Amino acid sequence: MNFGKEYIDVVLVPAGLLIMLVYHLFLLFKYLNKPLSTSIGYENDDKRIWVRKILQGDDLRKSVKTALTVISTSTSATIYLATISLTLCSVIGVWMANNTNNFFPRELVYGNTSASIVSIKYICLLTCFLIGFSCFVQSARHFVHSNFLLSTPGATAKSDLDVKKIERAVQRGSEFWSLGLRALYCALNFLLWFFGPIPMFGSSIVMVSILCCHDFKKSDNQKGLNLV
Repeated sequence: MNFGKEYIDVVLVPAGLLIMLVYHLFLLFKYLNKPLSTSIGYENDDKRIWVRKILQGDDLRKSVKTALTVISTSTSATIYLATISLTLCSVIGVWMANNTNNFFPRELVYGNTSASIVSIKYICLLTCFLIGFSCFVQSARHFVHSNFLLSTPGATAKSDLDVKKIERAVQRGSEFWSLGLRALYCALNFLLWFFGPIPMFGSSIVMVSILCCHDFKKSDNQKGLNLV
């Protein structure tokens, strides 16, 4: 029994991480080969159509003003999540530097509670928040860049190549936003690892099930904004 309790992390934690890894590799494969079969690719296609409709609107000045407001809102949300991620990184770093013990009784954890495992838990959680922070910063950078492109005088009369630059900037911002959210999802799994490998493994299964319904659920309206 002691052997099982001590080494259960070696079995369940890698199994939970493997489930998450395989799922996201499959999602990446579908996104690269059949992007419209995933919610990320479907939303990116909607954003591409949105940019073109903005630049082809009847009242161009009003349309561009609306677009800048939408992008500014997205930028604010991205910066907010980046700030939260960085704050949590700082809190975890301070906690690791000043406390080598777990933050709740070890008797409640069914698994390895050694100091080295606890340190690994902190490092994994810190890494997820750092990745999330980096992705959100890159997302904000692309949204700001698209803001500059849209607000350039004569932007509505740009060539097709310039319009594609705006589309690419908006899509890249959306992609980094999605990556940042995925990092926060993984951070939730590592957070539950503090309560033991069993909650972490269960969380991985539940999260993959929920994400699968979200990422691959096809809309009834396959054309999206094309029908508008």
